[in-house]
Amino acid sequence: MNFAKAAWKLVVAVKDLMVLLFLIGFFLIVYAAIKQARSADAAPSTGALFLALDGPIVEQPSAVDGLSAISGGGSVAPEYRLRDVVHAIETAAGDSAIKAVVLDLDGFGGGGQVAMERVAAALDKVRAAGKPVLAHASVYDDDAYLLAAHASEIWMTPMGMVGVTGPGGTIVYYKGLIDKVAANVHVYRVGKYKSAVEPYIRSDQSEESRQANKEMVSALWDDWLKNVGHARKKAQVVKYLADPLGATRAAGGDMAKAAVGLGLVDKLGDEIAFGTRVADLAGQAKDGGEGSFAAITLNTYLRRHKPGTDGGVGVITVAGDIVDGDTPAGTAGGYTVASLIRDATADDNIKALVLRVDSPGGSAAAAEEIRAALAAAKKMGLPIVVSMGNVAASGGYWVSTAADAIYAEPATITGSIGVFGIVPSFEASLAKIGITSETVKATPYSGEPDIIGGVSPEYDAMAQASVEDIYGRFIGLVANARKLTPARVDEIGQGRVWVGGMAHQLKLIDHFGGLDEAIADAAKRADLSGADAKARYFDPKGDRLSRLMQLLGGSDESEARLGARTAVPRDWLSLAAMRQKQWTLRILHDVRALVDGPAIRADCLECRGFQPPVGSAAVAASDAGWLARMAAFARSL
Repeated sequence: MNFAKAAWKLVVAVKDLMVLLFLIGFFLIVYAAIKQARSADAAPSTGALFLALDGPIVEQPSAVDGLSAISGGGSVAPEYRLRDVVHAIETAAGDSAIKAVVLDLDGFGGGGQVAMERVAAALDKVRAAGKPVLAHASVYDDDAYLLAAHASEIWMTPMGMVGVTGPGGTIVYYKGLIDKVAANVHVYRVGKYKSAVEPYIRSDQSEESRQANKEMVSALWDDWLKNVGHARKKAQVVKYLADPLGATRAAGGDMAKAAVGLGLVDKLGDEIAFGTRVADLAGQAKDGGEGSFAAITLNTYLRRHKPGTDGGVGVITVAGDIVDGDTPAGTAGGYTVASLIRDATADDNIKALVLRVDSPGGSAAAAEEIRAALAAAKKMGLPIVVSMGNVAASGGYWVSTAADAIYAEPATITGSIGVFGIVPSFEASLAKIGITSETVKATPYSGEPDIIGGVSPEYDAMAQASVEDIYGRFIGLVANARKLTPARVDEIGQGRVWVGGMAHQLKLIDHFGGLDEAIADAAKRADLSGADAKARYFDPKGDRLSRLMQLLGGSDESEARLGARTAVPRDWLSLAAMRQKQWTLRILHDVRALVDGPAIRADCLECRGFQPPVGSAAVAASDAGWLARMAAFARSL
């Protein structure tokens, strides 16, 4: 009897909770609709397209679980979809309502060299249309300055500085720590350049990895200097970076004046002075204070000018780590991406596919699942074209082997044709605290890999053979796709990373170009023209609550006011410290992925240093709040 009463109380409590959540969701939907309508009505009809970029530009924004957001796990900085930013800027070039394009880059999270060059090309179209582009920031790092170089006016705060440092950074090695705790890391790899595992087996770079990394950094830096030099000929970037301290002392110790003197910056001024200048060009805000201007924010402008989504070229994105299973946006789940490919091929209106890849790889099995789905689409007669973003390496290149043509940019990082596996064991460290073990086996492989008692030689040999088998398959896929001999692919493979220019010479890619060029090629191969030659994007939709939280997030009103947004450092030292914290998050993220992810990987960890650092969106996506955890537990019952 008592059990029945308790069960009934539980049923009533669950029912009450569901009714409460339904009511909350209903009122949130109403609030979101009212908020959007009011934001659209409040925005001026003409003025400046105001891009206040408070986070990174990415191929696919990370999805944050709606329950996590409600329960306190979803407080994140925004991420901006690359194609949305480009669409807004290019539309503004021909829109008579837009008088100028304004970049506020305080708090900008970067986005990688290829993405920056794509946005910069869109800014060039605005200037070619006779409209001014203005940029303002307290500190300009590499990505921010690449964008600013394409502006007609570069502004900086009087206490600011140009903090360009060039590509490159620290590689962390864990071998010393592993030795101290007496752990044992079993590594299985093919390819002398597969340096992803070097942090676990060495205390420094191998000579092969050092050579490859230097060449990659040099090529990226040359491309950056070429782009900036072409866009802003008066900027003496090389002279400034040769002796920034000397340039500063020559300007009386004033870093901002040194930047102006060498042509890196046009004018110094705070937000009010900058806003007043924009108001002269684009008009005064109706109800703003000094320095306010008629600002049309990115979200508002995208609502007014939605990109077309009814073309005949299906575009599927592979962004972030390639992992097994079904995953939300921002991570490329093998099942998720393969399902999107199947959805596209099931649509009779889709006549060609473009795979947009911005990934350092990950699970070899998940990469094969995606490639197999593309191969099935190809058998159905659909042309397949791959467009590479910042990084398309290892597993990111694996999925590209199904393509009829591969497009990349000179600054794209690709290749890393290699496979590795890693399994830790703790027999020595456990023995130090008195924990030992014995085994009883039916075969030499029973209970393996034994992380407590130690991995057996038989398992080591089998694991190495498995990695070599997958590497052989990788080599075969590349050889068949690129019309090369397996011996030649093995020669240029070995886990070696290549920048786009060299990859083109090695026949790993076919053409230089971005997503637009890839879509045009796919449409041509499918004999599409007019509206049918345009793209239709297939993205993970996420759950309804998550989509609702996205609607509720971000205030256009707060965006439209300079200095009223996300609190970010506004001096070079603090900004550099924040960036290092973000890179620390990336290290933790990568280590966790190695522990939680598959043992055998087609991954390029060294490529991750050339992507935007892991920000709060990625952390929040993996750090669910209490309500999300409770829901996940309920689903597991």
